[in-house]
Amino acid sequence: MKTIDELLAEGVAGKRVFVRADLNVPLDGTTITDDGRIRAVLPTVAKLAEAGARVVVASHLGRPKGAPDPAFSLAPAAARLGELLGADVAFATDTVGESARATVTGLADGQVAVVENLRFNAGETSKDDAERGAFADRLAELADVYVGDGFGAVHRKHASVFDLPARLPHYAGYLIATEVGVLKKLTTDVRRPYAVVLGGAKVSDKLGVIDHLLERADRILIGGGMAYTFLKAQGHEVGTSLLQEDQIPAVREYLRRAEEKGVEFVLPVDVVVAPAFPDLKTKAPAHPATVAADAMPEGQMGLDNGPETNKLYASKLADAATVFWNGPMGVFEHPDFADGTRAVAQALVDSPAFSVVGGGDSAAAVRILGFDENAFGHISTGGGASLEYLEGKTLPGLAALED
Repeated sequence: MKTIDELLAEGVAGKRVFVRADLNVPLDGTTITDDGRIRAVLPTVAKLAEAGARVVVASHLGRPKGAPDPAFSLAPAAARLGELLGADVAFATDTVGESARATVTGLADGQVAVVENLRFNAGETSKDDAERGAFADRLAELADVYVGDGFGAVHRKHASVFDLPARLPHYAGYLIATEVGVLKKLTTDVRRPYAVVLGGAKVSDKLGVIDHLLERADRILIGGGMAYTFLKAQGHEVGTSLLQEDQIPAVREYLRRAEEKGVEFVLPVDVVVAPAFPDLKTKAPAHPATVAADAMPEGQMGLDNGPETNKLYASKLADAATVFWNGPMGVFEHPDFADGTRAVAQALVDSPAFSVVGGGDSAAAVRILGFDENAFGHISTGGGASLEYLEGKTLPGLAALED
C-alpha cells in the first residue's frame, strides 16, 4: 500500500485530503476520559496541515442508530484535536450535508476540519452495497485524496473504511503503517519465547485468536471474566462468576490441543471475589476476598486475579522475547479489582520483551492506572482489529488501501 510519505512527496498543498481517523473516544457526558486515539492520529493530521493540505477528518463515535444523536457528537473530539494541534479546527454539524460542504469549502491551505459522526448516516454501516456506496459517493465529493488512518475501524466493511478508498487516490497514514508493521512482528519471524496474555469478559470474543495462536505462541495466559469458563471446563466451581457454558466444549478442545502441541496454557491459581459486581461510579468498597481458583465459594463472583496468580504471570512473562496482551485481568476500573491488570502491565514494563498492548480496554487500563506509554513496545489503537489480524483474517480497511 502507498503511504502518506509518498503522498507528501507528490505534494498536497491546496488539496482536500480526507483522513479517516478513529476518534471513538470514551466520554463522560461531553468530557473525554481518554484521548489516546486522538493523539494517535495527530502525526498524520499535523504533517498534512504543515504541507498545506486542506484536511477533512472523519470518524465514528459509539453506536448511534444511523441518525443524529447529540450523545454521540464528535464536537468534543474536534475541540480536543484543535487543542493538541495548537490551531483552530472547524467543525461541521453534519457529515455530507450543507454544513459539511460549507465547512470544507471554507478551508484555507493548512487548515483542518472535523465532520460530524459518520454513523449518523445509515449508509456508513449498511450491509447493502448500493446504500453504502451511495454514501461513499457523497463523502468523495468532499475530497481529492483519501488517507486511511483509523486502525480501530479497519476490520469493518463500512463506507468510509472500505468503499471510499476505491473512489479516490488512497494512502495509509502513519498510524496504520505503524500498526501493520507491529502486527507483522507478531505473525512473521516472531522472537521467542512468544507469550500471549488474553483477558476481557467473554471467551467467545477470543476463540478465533486462540485457535490461531495455538499454532504460533509458546504460552498463553488467561485472565478476566473469560478465565472462569476455562476454570469451569477443568471441573472447578466458579460461583456467580461470568460464565459461558456453551463455550465449555470449545475451551476443553483448546486445552487438549495446547497440551498436544506443547503450548503452555496458564490459568489463575487464585482469584479475588466479592458478593456482587462493584459500583464503578461511586467506587464504594466491594468487600473483596482472595480464594483459591479451585475452591470458589457459592454466591461469590470472581472479579480479578489473586496475588499468587499475579506472581505466576509475572514469572511467565519475565523471560519472554515477544508479548501480546489484549484484555484486562479484572474489573480494573474499581480499585479493589485492579491489581491483576496492574501486575500484567508492570510485568511488561519490567520485561525486556517486545510488548504490544492490543488496544481496547487494555490500552485504556494502561493509561488509567498511570503507566508511561513509552515503557511498552507499542500500544495499539484497535483491539478488535488487532485480534482479527492475528486470527489471519482479511481486514476490509487494509485491503481497500492496497493497489
